[in-house]
Amino acid sequence: MKKLVIAGGTGFLGQALARHFARKNWQVTILTRDTRAATLAGRLVPWDGRTIGPWTAALENAHALINLCGKSVNCRYHARNRQAILESRIAPTRVLAQAIQELEKPPAVWLNAASATLYRHSLDTPMDETEGEIGHGFSVDVCRAWEAAIYESQLPRTRRVALRTSMVLGHAKNSVYPILARIARCGMGGKLGTGQQMVSWIHETDFVRAVAFAIEDSDLTGPLNLTAPAPVRNHVFMQSLRQALGIPFGLPHFKPLLEIAAWLLRTETELTLKSRFAVPAKLLAHRFVFYYPFVDEALAALASNTPDPSRFPELHLLPNEP
Repeated sequence: MKKLVIAGGTGFLGQALARHFARKNWQVTILTRDTRAATLAGRLVPWDGRTIGPWTAALENAHALINLCGKSVNCRYHARNRQAILESRIAPTRVLAQAIQELEKPPAVWLNAASATLYRHSLDTPMDETEGEIGHGFSVDVCRAWEAAIYESQLPRTRRVALRTSMVLGHAKNSVYPILARIARCGMGGKLGTGQQMVSWIHETDFVRAVAFAIEDSDLTGPLNLTAPAPVRNHVFMQSLRQALGIPFGLPHFKPLLEIAAWLLRTETELTLKSRFAVPAKLLAHRFVFYYPFVDEALAALASNTPDPSRFPELHLLPNEP
């Protein structure tokens, strides 16, 4: 039985991964600060994300380690939150690297969360892992420091992959999709700002499949864009969402109104107005096949509550996904 350890695996993405690998008969362990949530998938092991402790035994002889730790960026970027966003990513990454160095049989592969927001605001040029241009500003600085922490230690027996993930669309309550769907159903699902900014996205099923693919493909290393191959402009994304939900119209949200709303909701307009134009060049080069390459198909599946890709019986990479 293969062993998988997920640090910070109690959220939307961690649980999607835990359920998938558990169905594949993997032994799944979740490193978490809160072990009281008995309904979660995976065996829960306590850790503080900062110091070496008994939790390191879970890593011994594990096939794969996935680190998803990090405070949500859906907040105001004042000094205290900025520090928490940075530290909640750097500290767990560094202590995991320290633990791996001390193991007799370390994980064969370590996949660490990263973000596609690393790339610059781009309206016209797709950003891949090789030629993508790095942006600037607080969020980018966090991403750069985060990825640097992944590679700063010598780990010759463990392959490392930085998962530059785009917006993941799924049904969980802490996913962005239910929020957007509620906004659209209230008649407010029009374009955000100019609507020209690019939206990189990925369906939760393809996210899980791509992570599993990266675990098994020993040639995949370094940064990896986890995003669908067909990014769209924001106005197209919102139109596709309305069509999937059967909503005939949506009021637009102009930038001044978005700034007011962001202040009231204690968040930042960067999350909706930055143009993220990431493309999955490495996944495509390694012949990964997306179940949901196009946003209209992905949103239609979510709207009908049928994310299971059983309509693709000819694909046998990783069947029976969540």
